Amino acid sequence: VQLQACGGGLVQTGDSLRLSCTASGGTFSNYVVGWFRQAPGREREFIASILWNGGRTYYTDSVKGRFTISKDKVKNTVYLQMNSLEPENTAVYYCAAKRRYESVYAHWGQGTQVTVSS
Repeated sequence: VQLQACGGGLVQTGDSLRLSCTASGGTFSNYVVGWFRQAPGREREFIASILWNGGRTYYTDSVKGRFTISKDKVKNTVYLQMNSLEPENTAVYYCAAKRRYESVYAHWGQGTQVTVSS
């Protein structure tokens, strides 16, 4: 399955953005889809994930209450709604997918830049 991430941009502190991750060449059925980000000079970090079949979600503590991961089965797309953005959220955001019982995310999208100005 190939992933296409989009929706990044330049916003101001307090603004919102919604990132999209669409699958092609297959579906997300039986996959876990996650969002990660990598800021300049920092390691890539996990943000959130969703189990496609069932919808269970997980979030890193720093985004709980501000970011929401969701899915649209018709569009075969996973979203990351980001509210109350802060400059420290500036990073390249990636979506990734792994089969449900695997530990490694094997499929990655190309990344989309999110820049939050103060």
